[in-house]
Amino acid sequence: MRRLAVFFVLLMTAPAMAQPVGSFADFLAALRPEALSSGVSATSYDAIMGGMTPDPRVPKLVETQPEFTTPVWDYIETRVNPARVERGKAALSRQAQLFSAIGARYGVDPYLLGAIWGIETDYGAVLGNDSLIRPIVRSLATVTYQHRSRYAEDKADLIAALRLAQVNGGVSPVGSWAGAIGHLQVNPTNVLAHGSDGDGDGRIDLHNSLADALATSARFLIHLGYQPGVDWGFEVALPEGFDYLLADRDQMRPIGFFADRGVMRVSGRAFSDLRTPVFLYVPAGKDGPKFLMTGNYLVLKGYNFSDSYAMAVAHLTDRLKGGGAYVAPWPRNTVFPNLAQRQTIQQALKALGLYQGAIDGRLGPITQAAYARFQASQGQIADGFITKSAHDALVAAVR
Repeated sequence: MRRLAVFFVLLMTAPAMAQPVGSFADFLAALRPEALSSGVSATSYDAIMGGMTPDPRVPKLVETQPEFTTPVWDYIETRVNPARVERGKAALSRQAQLFSAIGARYGVDPYLLGAIWGIETDYGAVLGNDSLIRPIVRSLATVTYQHRSRYAEDKADLIAALRLAQVNGGVSPVGSWAGAIGHLQVNPTNVLAHGSDGDGDGRIDLHNSLADALATSARFLIHLGYQPGVDWGFEVALPEGFDYLLADRDQMRPIGFFADRGVMRVSGRAFSDLRTPVFLYVPAGKDGPKFLMTGNYLVLKGYNFSDSYAMAVAHLTDRLKGGGAYVAPWPRNTVFPNLAQRQTIQQALKALGLYQGAIDGRLGPITQAAYARFQASQGQIADGFITKSAHDALVAAVR
């Protein structure tokens, strides 16, 4: 699990989008031998890819993904609102037998699967929306051609989508612009690896069969390291004078380590097992909610890399079980730096010897940890929460 956490942190240092090289037709021609060596027939490749043009909508969608451009509280509250919670409770009630059976078979919390279903497709409601759900081979060909930071993964998904289309008589599967398929939005490589016939009809159809989609996602979560019977994490309160440098996702520590330092669950609730490995996460700094996260939270980030996404799924899981809102408020008046200022922050941290990552303006865990070290050097609370004032302080420090 620690290796999984380190992999995620390292991935955050890569730039979001590189520039494509050559024409789209050249890209398709260069991809052909690799696709054929991966099991796509020449006839299928030429029939599916022949004359294809890039989808003009994709590049902007990559650059404006809400997981990375929206404050975490706005992202969560847009997706975990009272209406969606109530729709989810009703949907899970209608499908109670199916969710119970999948949960029992795989050991994955049915409410967690329900939350992924709700966040990904609003309990299947968006699957009929042609502006959101489209043939994925063209979308994946476009995003792979654009050569963003996850180029290798995009190319693997494109080839997997071609293999799925080949099985389907040359018809591309449908899904999101990034290639995710079905009720719970699984990418093509994981459909090939973990696709399951949940309804026993002899086919795997994540778009039209909720049973297939749930079984596939449950298998995928287990593959990512999901631990049955373990919660995603807990909202906690920290004592005065707490060392925020302990908010380090690279090192899992038992809950007891934090409990010994005065960390408590909110609302007077008790920790169930002080031996459970966790890390401290403070997504909005000292003035926002704080959490002890288990390995299952990192599993959610394996499903979708964004912390905002993982937080939304985790919170919706609790709300579907009848839980309430977070106890601590979010710092809603925060002023954040713009892209140029975020890049300046990284440049300043690098000049100070605190940061070795890319200058890409994406303020992920590595940049936040570097800023926390800067805060500590200035005698401040080292919560790593990067705001506009962080930019101003860093500019002054390297002047």
